[in-house]
Amino acid sequence: MTLDFLGGNRLQLLTNGRAYFPALERAIDAAQSEIYLETYIFADDDTGKRIAAALVRAAGRGVIVHVLVDGFGSKGMFEQTRLLLDVANIEVLIFGPKTSPLTLRRKRLRRLHRKLVAVDARTAFVGGINIIDDMHTPRHTPPRYDYAVRIEGPLVASVLEQTERMWRRVAWASLKRGLERHAPVDAAEPGTQHAVLVVRDNFRHRSDIEDAYLKAIHDAHREIIIANAYFFPGARFRQALRAAALRGVRVVLLLQGKVEYMLLHYASRALYGSLLDAGVEIYEYHKSFLHAKVAVIDKHWATVGSSNIDPFSLMLAREANIVVDDVPFSRKLRDSLIEHMRSGARVVAKRHWRHQPLWRRLLIWSAYGCTRLLMGVAGYGGK
Repeated sequence: MTLDFLGGNRLQLLTNGRAYFPALERAIDAAQSEIYLETYIFADDDTGKRIAAALVRAAGRGVIVHVLVDGFGSKGMFEQTRLLLDVANIEVLIFGPKTSPLTLRRKRLRRLHRKLVAVDARTAFVGGINIIDDMHTPRHTPPRYDYAVRIEGPLVASVLEQTERMWRRVAWASLKRGLERHAPVDAAEPGTQHAVLVVRDNFRHRSDIEDAYLKAIHDAHREIIIANAYFFPGARFRQALRAAALRGVRVVLLLQGKVEYMLLHYASRALYGSLLDAGVEIYEYHKSFLHAKVAVIDKHWATVGSSNIDPFSLMLAREANIVVDDVPFSRKLRDSLIEHMRSGARVVAKRHWRHQPLWRRLLIWSAYGCTRLLMGVAGYGGK
């Protein structure tokens, strides 16, 4: 897969909500004509109220505001915030409002997992951070560890196009009126960085994010660092990582050390053995709750976004990642990952992994079997 990078961008890496939410609020407060905000979770907490208040202020200035949230991710968490937005005449749509935690029908599992914002066709945000207080992490030490990217330049038009297209699709399905563009696209090139927006949907772009990863892994010469909260890749992805390690590339995985979804947590560990045997380094992040979905390859290629490396993200959900070909940006992300591994992660030693208690090995392989069974029932082949 060949990516068509756009030059002339200025990118800012934002680590955690402490950096992201003030930047997002400033962009909203500077908006003059139009805002699109698309997220999986929009919570009724202090952070959600803070961003909602900024959107209400923007609407009060005459800015057209569109908010699109996922019906499952925000279920039971968005009611109070929606009332605030409705009173301000802000347009709100729910993606897939009919949800059931017990169904395995693929239609109901195809969620809107993207986190995209476009402001005045001049500024955009892409990443993995939901509109939720990342200092509120029950049973875990805060904050959630995650990234987003602030964008100025030609790539903003790609983010705007995606948010507009999704809004039209959901509006049509909801029998709501369409929209007209209010903000002219800014053609300025404020920077020199090259990047592209890569999305995953269930139509033309079913495997674009995975294919972008696989090409970068295949082309790697020196180093691959991947940090991913929910790691359960298919055979192609695992084989690509093993092949890279076996040809002498340093392959490092920073994975979730905390237990959130118990079945997936233990099932993913069934994959450790073959990766460790090939020379892949695995670290588990324990300092706080890992939510990042990022990678740096050969110190110039980087990606930040919403896509996990698991069946939900790679085969079912709508996702969005920014892919960057830029040494300074990649160096900053790499330095951040290395520091978080140093200060908050534990290495998974191959010799210790091979001598786990029998009960733990049985738990891991039972979880793996159950996960594969559920994937089969849901119609996911796990290529």
